[in-house]
Amino acid sequence: MRSMPTILRCLCASFLLSLSGPLAAQTYPNQPIKMISPFPPGGSVDITARLIAEPLGGELGTRIVIDNRSGASGNIGMETAAHAAPDGYTIVLNTIPLVTNKSLFEKLGWDPIRDFAPIGMVATSPHVMVVPAKFQVSKVEDVARLARASPGKLTYSSAGVGTTFHFCGEMFKDATGTFILHVPYRGGGPALLDALAGQVDMSFPTLSAALPHAKAGTLRVLAVTGLTRASQLPDVPTMQEAGVKDFQFTQWLALLAPVGTPPAVVARLNSALRNALNSKDVKEKFGAQAFESFITTPEDAGKFIASEAQRFARLIKAKGITAN
Repeated sequence: MRSMPTILRCLCASFLLSLSGPLAAQTYPNQPIKMISPFPPGGSVDITARLIAEPLGGELGTRIVIDNRSGASGNIGMETAAHAAPDGYTIVLNTIPLVTNKSLFEKLGWDPIRDFAPIGMVATSPHVMVVPAKFQVSKVEDVARLARASPGKLTYSSAGVGTTFHFCGEMFKDATGTFILHVPYRGGGPALLDALAGQVDMSFPTLSAALPHAKAGTLRVLAVTGLTRASQLPDVPTMQEAGVKDFQFTQWLALLAPVGTPPAVVARLNSALRNALNSKDVKEKFGAQAFESFITTPEDAGKFIASEAQRFARLIKAKGITAN
């Protein structure tokens, strides 16, 4: 039987432990916060991280330091974040690979659901379907008709196997009942260059990547992949408006902390993130990148991420896509 002092010590320890979350939130943050970007500088994740770092740090009263940990399709940075101390001083920003890499890679040192506590969604942006200016089609239905008439003759470029370009292309094929040959490249730049040159018949780049070429008239945008039209291209229909039912694809970004981060700290981060995303300055900067603020609670972000993980897992399995 335990002695009374032992029982009292256990009770005191339990009581102090229960206070650790609220106490941490009261003093948090008292040092700079590291935001891991698991991709190289210049990409959408890195650009978004740098756009929100200053306003988020201002809301929190500290400095946000961007740490680019690129490599292995984002896996190096994500594994680093997963193994970081769950104290709110290491957070990570990621996009679609957050939910696709688990299905694409046979061995993964991190899990998007098990290893992370969502702080909130950050931004969203559609992709677009583009064709070279010299390709004599003006509607999505024209492409679908040609693809059905000559299966495998038409081609689409992607930034590589398992990239958002690739997923858009495969979703389009499923939705239209067509077979269009996938031509993967090493990155979105080369994939878009060959679309511009007419070496491939179409591509599915991000809206921000396609805009300069659309304005120059060197690429024709046939549709946007989101549920609503893009303000930058108000005359371009959505895929659903163009007759491709149930087609919806948007790139999104989410901010996360290592699992075990005190809920009160996560709530503090979410509150600061919401304020930053609601600011006029951030909205204007996002608009220049063809992004829109995507504001959620941590709970809603978790539900969204889990839903997207299931959706992409089904697609990856059905198509037999692998990055190994």
